[in-house]
Amino acid sequence: MPASQSKLISLKEAIAQWVHDGDTIYAAGFTHLIPFAACHEIIRQGRKDLTLARATPDLVYDQMVAAGCASKVIFSYIGNPGVGSLRILRAALESGQLAWEEYSHFGMISRLQAGAAGLPFMPMNQTAATDLEHANKAYRRVVDPYSGQEVIVVPALHPDVAIVHVQRADAQGNAQIWGIIGEQKEAAFAARRVILTAEEIVDDAVIRSDPNRTLIPEFIVSAVCHVPYAAHPSYTQGYYDRDNEFYLAWDQISQSRQAVQAYLDEWVYSLPDRAAYWEKLGQETHARLAVRPRLSEAINYGQY
Repeated sequence: MPASQSKLISLKEAIAQWVHDGDTIYAAGFTHLIPFAACHEIIRQGRKDLTLARATPDLVYDQMVAAGCASKVIFSYIGNPGVGSLRILRAALESGQLAWEEYSHFGMISRLQAGAAGLPFMPMNQTAATDLEHANKAYRRVVDPYSGQEVIVVPALHPDVAIVHVQRADAQGNAQIWGIIGEQKEAAFAARRVILTAEEIVDDAVIRSDPNRTLIPEFIVSAVCHVPYAAHPSYTQGYYDRDNEFYLAWDQISQSRQAVQAYLDEWVYSLPDRAAYWEKLGQETHARLAVRPRLSEAINYGQY
């Protein structure tokens, strides 16, 4: 069998080729591995009229809304984790600037599961989130043909682009994640196009040596981009810590439109790429976010 073709390109090229005005974008990652670098590149390239879907929008969607990239958000829970509201996004919703759909976490992930499985919808048990039916007409009820009881269903979600940050991948797009696993796999399989950013690009022999960590296979990947530190100010398990100081700082920055624009000008528009961003953060921040090694035990997969 011939070797798979490399999909390794720069992040700038990947966004230019695969992200278009009007697309639905799903930036995956729960708590860590949030793809800030890719979203900053979307801002830098001036994409407009995007639908931003994400289980927890985090600061990255606040920044994209502030930059004028979005016309709609699809979400479950909006907030600056551990701090408070996402001020820009909340103001845009309350003013009617953005269209929106709200789901529970379970509802959002169920939508991705339906999309990944090629199903038109996904049934859910009735939970405390049933009140969302009154706010979101996409929640429906059908009768379970086995029990005769009603179940709630949500429609499949098929993002045009899923953006996933991973610890390591090979050049073909086989990608591995460890630490907290979010909805990366479901988002990738549900999407029409997948852009990977990776802390490391490794030989495919490294991927094959530990196959159980491979969440995303090459055949669904459109582009692979080597982007160290792509998740800052969130974190990448084993590489750098969460920048809690920045999450607190953003709460102050986002109180002023002028301060937000100054941040975007300094940290997004004026920088060519993530390498320049990381260098600008400086050695003090690098040292503060450094992590100590904590290696897992070796696994013997055997040979025959």
